[in-house]
Amino acid sequence: MMRPDGYSTESQLMLKKLSAIAAAGALGFAMWLWVQRIAIPHQQQLAIAQSIPRGNLSDLYPRWLGARELLLHGRDPYGSDLTREIQAGYYGRPLDSSRPNDPKDQQAFAYPIYVVFLLAPTVRLPFPLVQRILLGFFVVLTACSVPLWFRALDWRVSRSTSVVWILLTLGSFPAIQGFKLQQLSLLVAGLIAASFSLLAAGFPLLAGIFMAFASIKPQLVALPAACLCLWVLGNWRQRQRFFWGFGLAMLALIGGGEILLPGWVSEFRRSSAEYWRYTGGGRSVLDVELSPLWGRLVAAALIMFLFASCWRWRKAQVHTPDFNWVLGLIMATTLMVIPMFAPYNQLLLIPALMVIALAARTIWNAGRIPRWLLILTGGFIVWPWLSAAALVLALMFLPDTEVRRAWVWPLATNFAIPTLPLGLLLIGKKWHRRTERIEP
Repeated sequence: MMRPDGYSTESQLMLKKLSAIAAAGALGFAMWLWVQRIAIPHQQQLAIAQSIPRGNLSDLYPRWLGARELLLHGRDPYGSDLTREIQAGYYGRPLDSSRPNDPKDQQAFAYPIYVVFLLAPTVRLPFPLVQRILLGFFVVLTACSVPLWFRALDWRVSRSTSVVWILLTLGSFPAIQGFKLQQLSLLVAGLIAASFSLLAAGFPLLAGIFMAFASIKPQLVALPAACLCLWVLGNWRQRQRFFWGFGLAMLALIGGGEILLPGWVSEFRRSSAEYWRYTGGGRSVLDVELSPLWGRLVAAALIMFLFASCWRWRKAQVHTPDFNWVLGLIMATTLMVIPMFAPYNQLLLIPALMVIALAARTIWNAGRIPRWLLILTGGFIVWPWLSAAALVLALMFLPDTEVRRAWVWPLATNFAIPTLPLGLLLIGKKWHRRTERIEP
């Protein structure tokens, strides 16, 4: 059908899709340029001025070196001698407590020992090659996590919509930071997405196994795993395979780790306690926004509300608004209460944002407060891309040193990004059942 302006409806729709893809790609590219041209040079300049050591700065390196030394030489990855070697690679030299500007993070091997099973295929390779291989793997896994979340939520979207979400995800600061650091949170986020996708596809046993492997970062998996176990109780006969898959896989991982390094559990607990000590005890988003005391109180209240909601909707089937709302609430609450606020963990927020996007029209019509909260959420999420693009454009007209003074602009909404979606979900009990599956 032709429009009066000469364009067919199909042509106009195609133009809109291509424009959306181009805009998403441009915003992501701007974020990458901001990281490369502004953020990293600022950090390098600061490190030189304050004599802060900089080595490979790869969060993968302590885990990889610990796995290599354990599997090839039988050394204890939790040992202080290996921690010094890790520091020599990560920072470029061992840390010196007499230097006031040396980092406090000792970069010890503060992971469950069974992480070495995932890294075992790489231990005979040189680390620079491992970095390149795993960078490509993390990029592909992060891109694949988007359609996995679509599958988990039963949100059928067009290819163009999927491409837009993938481009924005890969071009977001949380993903880029994770890529640069080779952060295992990217692996955990992908495994959690795969677990929920497998659950929605009718493979609960595999879903449980994937969730168990994601427990290499226990703090990221504790709430999702606990809530799914509550959900299993809603229909034990049909859902018990998730419980057995998760439970048996955890026993295998813990038992295999015990065979590999007897007594590793106590060493892991000691290493974790030391980690919280030298990093200041670990702070959540709520701790930073409120205070350590009020942050913990609110975190406890949120966890209790989450468990109460999971129990209330334990009979909800997958592919229903009830299940989707609880899923979004689980991931948003996890991001708020875990004792860390690094941006790369915000990839866990993707399903919560999808739940909100699915219900955007209903939220808009739900009243003034939900409408304004929706506007603020969208604005704060878009801000990092827009400010990064503005700073990159400024490089064309201003000296680099001038632009770098405003390097922190894209991070201004870092704490609001996980907070506002959680707020929408908390007030969403009135709208989540009226979700409309619309194409954005």
